[in-house]
This record gives sequence, C-alpha cells and structure tokens, in this order.
Amino acid sequence: MKKHICIIHTGGTIGMVKSSHGYQPKEKYLEIVLDTISDLKSTEMPKISFYEMSPLLDSSDMAVDDWNRIGEEIAKRYDTYDGFVVLHGTDTMAYTAAALSFMLEGLNKPVILTGSQIPLCEIRSDGQDNLVTSLLIASSGKINEVCLYFGGRLLRGNRATKMSADGLLAFDSPNCPRIAEAGISIRYLPYNPPKTDTGCAFSLCKLKNVPIGVLKIFPGISFPIFDTLMTEKLKGIVLETFGAGNIPGEGHSLLPIIERAFNAGSVVTVCSQCPQGTVTLGAYATSSALTEAGAVSGYDMTTEAAVAKLYYLFSKGYSKEEIKEKMEENLRGELTK
Repeated sequence: MKKHICIIHTGGTIGMVKSSHGYQPKEKYLEIVLDTISDLKSTEMPKISFYEMSPLLDSSDMAVDDWNRIGEEIAKRYDTYDGFVVLHGTDTMAYTAAALSFMLEGLNKPVILTGSQIPLCEIRSDGQDNLVTSLLIASSGKINEVCLYFGGRLLRGNRATKMSADGLLAFDSPNCPRIAEAGISIRYLPYNPPKTDTGCAFSLCKLKNVPIGVLKIFPGISFPIFDTLMTEKLKGIVLETFGAGNIPGEGHSLLPIIERAFNAGSVVTVCSQCPQGTVTLGAYATSSALTEAGAVSGYDMTTEAAVAKLYYLFSKGYSKEEIKEKMEENLRGELTK
C-alpha cells in the first residue's frame, strides 16, 4: 500500500515568482506548478496531498508564532498521513527544523524540511529534485524524525546549518554525520536515531515567545555594553565564544554580568563560533570562569539548535536549574557529550 505524504507549503524561494520588488511568494501558485511535474505522478512516488499556509512567508520573517503554526498543521494531520514534507525558505530553515525537533514530542514519522535556492519558475531550479527526493525519503520508512534535505544531503534537523548563501549545496551538519546521500540512488548511511521519545505518545509542545538573545564575542569587544542587554527580562542567552568556549582575557568584566543575569533567572549557554568541534568549559582558564559565573556548555550544538532548545525548555515550564541541566543533555540528538 502506498504511503501518503502531506506537503505543507510555508513559503520560501521554491514557490516564489518575479515581481517589480524582486522574488516574492505567490498564493495558490505552487500547487498549480507541482501538477505539471511528471516525476510527481510516477508510480514510484507516494500518494501526495498539498496544503498551503496563509499568508505565505519569506523565511526571514519567520518567528516563534510561525513555528507554532507549522507545528499545529502537522499535529492536526498527524494521524492521517505517513509523513510530512515542509517547504520552507532557506534563510531560517535550520532554525525551524531545530524548533520542530523539540516541539514534536514522541514523533514517530518523518518530517522533512526542504526548499530551493532557485525558484521553480526559473531554469536550473534545484527545487524539483529537492522536493522529489524529500518525498521519496519521507515514504521510505527509514526515517522517523525531523530532518532537512537539500542538495543531495539528508541531515538531522537540529544539527543542520546554512553554509552557503548562493550555492546549491547550501546546508551541512559539521558535527553530525549525514543520514543519507542522494546520487544515482539514495544511500542511507549508518544511523543512530534519537531514542529519548521512543514509546511516548505524539504531542505538540507550542513554544512561548520568551526573550532570548544571541551574543557574539569578537576581538576588542567592549563588555560593559552587555550590561544593558543582559537584564532580568532576557531569559535565555546563547554566547558564541572562540574555539572551545574561550573569551578574551579582558573578559573578566563579562563574568559578573553573566553572574547577575544567572541570579536574575537567565540561562547562559556557551556555544562555539567554529562550525565544527565542541565547547569544553574548563579546558582553558578563560572558559573555567564562565562555568563559575553560572554558564552551561552547549557542547557541539549549533546556535540554531541552542536557541530552539532554550525556547522549548522555557515553554515546558522547567525551573532555571532544570533548564541548565537539560541544556547539557542530549534530548533529540542535538549534541554529543
């Protein structure tokens, strides 16, 4: 019996058309275009249903409320379909993939995010292959988590990051092996799915729009400016540090700021600016001080995953201490300790 896959169109380049102001989403356009693609009518393809969200969004406009809307559309159709392909713009696709990986609790079906760098209406569009392959993967029975497929690479959703603004190989997961690669055939690689939710009933955890900030350390930074940003209103902070979690030696002025933020209820998570590798707090003296000030390690999480995870844990209503503990736990395959 054929699998039944639901395509959820949120917007993004794949369904955009030219306008006097550049490319922009056009409602009720993409479904018409998909009907002209012969590959989608092949006997090898699953049964397909199409749903278009309204309004369509450029992914740079995506926010927490939009993640909740996408999650709701998946949740209300969860028992009807065997899997989902979410069409999404590339700019924030990795953020949405990470968010959905936490929001969709007890997920036991594939949710594949994809899109394109070139609109389907243009010659050389990469959208058709990305969509067709995503549908085949979603109906394969081999994947039961949130993934991102793009340019021949199937990646864990909360490990993916956008690597190129204009290349067709736009995404990769530097700290996690690819789940599959698509060439002449789709080759599934040795794979360790997240086990945390095994056996749990599916449910949707909607995210609360809690104040979260991302602060990037750079040479010569004036740390006192953090004092005005890191107030008691800022609940979660992702600190992008050098290397394995280091800050400049002059960063001693940052430490009391972090400590005050922590005491006021903020959770400070240390991530690395390096695409590959892990944060090891305590490996150097400059990173030990961050731990003493109350910061926690993000290990090898992407910034996208750390932000989404903070939203999720605060939305679950955990205490500050519980959130600190869970930020360092592997909940959905998002980090390696």
